[in-house]
Amino acid sequence: MNSKHSSKRALLIIDMINHFQFKHGEVLLQHSECILTPLLQLKAKAKQYDTPVIYINDHYNLWQADFQKIIKICQNNLNNDFLKAISPENNDYFLIKPKHSAFYGTALHTLLAQLHVTELIITGIAGNICVLFTANDAYMREYSLICPEDCIASVDQQDNQYALAMMKHVLKANINKSNTIPFD
Repeated sequence: MNSKHSSKRALLIIDMINHFQFKHGEVLLQHSECILTPLLQLKAKAKQYDTPVIYINDHYNLWQADFQKIIKICQNNLNNDFLKAISPENNDYFLIKPKHSAFYGTALHTLLAQLHVTELIITGIAGNICVLFTANDAYMREYSLICPEDCIASVDQQDNQYALAMMKHVLKANINKSNTIPFD
């Protein structure tokens, strides 16, 4: 099967569809709102350069890879505008995950192989958990990594900085800001 995309990279958006109704959820939403604009600009640039956009999200016990149903489950007064802004488009890929890593128990690796992807731009929440675990699994699968610091958020800023440092020093990721990522 040949890829319909010309890019050798993919943009991963992890767990951004979220209800934020848990301890420190409002703090995570505030930090997520701070990364929303650069993430949406990065997504627009990726689409401009025919780079596949892949959302990987918690399933919220729905166990259906239907982003509209998951959004409906997650939607509340706290996050309504946020979810409208970050929602996948019909031509984006959408996978659900059962645990922290976007690779664990998902079809992500198979999809990336079908798309002939060798480099990942990893974004989303929480930087110190799901994003870091995904980056680690991607590194072990020998993908080149870009983890833009302005497109990754965690509840605690210090934990987020530590996760970014791990991605840079251990996983050899480029963690520069999203507007410095070359697409040509």
